[in-house]
Amino acid sequence: MAHVDYFQIEELLSEEERLVRDTARRFVDDEFLPRVKECFREGTFPKELIPRLGELGFLGITLPTQFGCAGLNSVCYGLVSQELERGDSGLRSFASVQSSLVMYPIYSFGSEAQKNFWLPRLARAEAIGCFGLTEPDFGSNPGGMITRAKRSNGGFVLNGTKRWITNGSISDVAVVWAKLEENGKDAIRGFLVEKERPGFTRLDIEGKFSMRASITSELIFEDCWIPEENILPNSGGIKSPLMCLTQARYGISWGATGAAIACYESALDYAKNRIMFSRPIAGYQLVQAKLVGMITEITKAQLLALRLGRMKDAGTMRPEHVSMAKMNNVSTALQTARVARDILGGNGIIDEYPIIRHMLNLETVNTYEGTEDIHRLTIGRDITGLNAFE
Repeated sequence: MAHVDYFQIEELLSEEERLVRDTARRFVDDEFLPRVKECFREGTFPKELIPRLGELGFLGITLPTQFGCAGLNSVCYGLVSQELERGDSGLRSFASVQSSLVMYPIYSFGSEAQKNFWLPRLARAEAIGCFGLTEPDFGSNPGGMITRAKRSNGGFVLNGTKRWITNGSISDVAVVWAKLEENGKDAIRGFLVEKERPGFTRLDIEGKFSMRASITSELIFEDCWIPEENILPNSGGIKSPLMCLTQARYGISWGATGAAIACYESALDYAKNRIMFSRPIAGYQLVQAKLVGMITEITKAQLLALRLGRMKDAGTMRPEHVSMAKMNNVSTALQTARVARDILGGNGIIDEYPIIRHMLNLETVNTYEGTEDIHRLTIGRDITGLNAFE
């Protein structure tokens, strides 16, 4: 049975989809959740579990089997994302970056040699990747990036800084987006930068109150030379990295729902067992109203994510559909976490319960890969035909 399945969504899943979800659920319950409290306290990611993600086939799960991937559908990817983020946003972020922001661009824009070399290693978690797009001054407007590549000595020289990079300091390869002058104009191209390249420095970002069980880094390129074969030959324009972000946002729309489920379940269990004025607080009208609101919004988020997955597999999904699901489901999860925290009262702020950890994480998930405001403007442009970004 699903954790929260008020509308019998289980019946809409195939046997394979349920099996994949249940595998991810057992992994999270048995192997990840016993570790996450200490990881969040210490500000560390459980790197010892990275090989398990590869063994279970969770990395690049939708990519073809010829590259050592599972070749499963997008709903399977979504269900795995849901379960991983039910554990912690940091766990889902690791898999999301590896799959959608590293393996996907190599598969979509890379040469055959790049695909054959990197994809099997990344799928088995023998190599770790990161995605370098966001800069200190350019997040919501990635096209304004300053990082540049110049042709030099049969290759390219990179200069610039990328910030807020998940997996940055532990990655073996970075997919880096930079401006390259081509035919007298700047073009945004993707490059593969291995960790050992001279001029490539990685620094972890300290002092985070959110996503503490995740590695967040800054990538610095100072006259970093890479060979010609490291450019992603089929990348071109801002559309290329945005296509990668669409893949990742799809997973986030499922993942945030998993975080909401974790918060709701914790609050429901607590309310049924917390005695106040001689009865469980779940028996009071105001608490019931909060619980009903939570499960209603979670159910709507589940249905939206599932429909999005079916559209993705049918080839009818557009980026604007992903914007709506990411915007809605993360907002739903964040509000669910806040209401759940309220139900637990003072106990809601201690890590004996998962709620405050999810609540803090979701503040970041609400910002990265498109803020709620940016997604609203994206959808607004789609439905009106008028651009309100400028």
